[in-house]
Formats: sequence, structure tokens, C-alpha cells
Amino acid sequence: MTDQLDNQNEFDRAEIEDLFSNVVKAGKRTYFFDVKATRSDEYYLTITESKKRMGKDGNMFYEKHKIFLYKEDFDNFMGGLTEAVNFIKSNQEVLPRIAAEYGNEASLAEVNDELTTLNFEDLDTK
Repeated sequence: MTDQLDNQNEFDRAEIEDLFSNVVKAGKRTYFFDVKATRSDEYYLTITESKKRMGKDGNMFYEKHKIFLYKEDFDNFMGGLTEAVNFIKSNQEVLPRIAAEYGNEASLAEVNDELTTLNFEDLDTK
């Protein structure tokens, strides 16, 4: 009987914790964005990446990675995420050209120098 009450309390707690959920399918991955609450009713976000994998025994399983993001970290996290996404969007086509020029041994410093070097010939002054 006590086990049933404990299980019911855990179930009730899980129901309270899941305040919002959003599922995003992206190719072979699925992302889950879940807003939960602590016992003191502080909200936090869990981001879960799930990928279907084949086990050594031939059975399929889901590999999951989870991030817990608390509200005091939202601004810093979003700032870092936005900066990284903007970098990718701005440089996606430039990086392969630089890698071809420098070869696979190009250091991050060389790549950054190439991206930040300004030549007056590059400026269109017309």
C-alpha cells in the first residue's frame, strides 16, 4: 500500500512538473523542450536530444542527452546560442574555402585571422 502511495505521489509530482512541452523533429534527431517546476515552484527548462541507434545486439534504442537550464542562466545561454548561430549563418560558406586554402591543418587562429582581416581592396568605395 505504501508503495502505491509513493508511486501515486511521484506520478502526481510528474504531472505538476510538466508545465509545457514542445517536440521538434529535425532529421534523424528529435528535440524535446520541457518546462518544469521545482518543489519551490521555480521554473526551469530541460532540452533533450534523442537519436535512434542500433545496439550491438541488433535492437533499436534511443540515445538521449539532456540539458537542464535554469532561469538565472537564460540570458547568458541565449546570448551564447545566438552568437554561435549567427557565426554559423555568416560563415557557413566561408569556412570551407579557408579550409581548402590552408588545408586540414589550419588552426582556429588562422581561420579567425582570415575572417577578421580587412583589406581595403575588399571595400567597394563606388
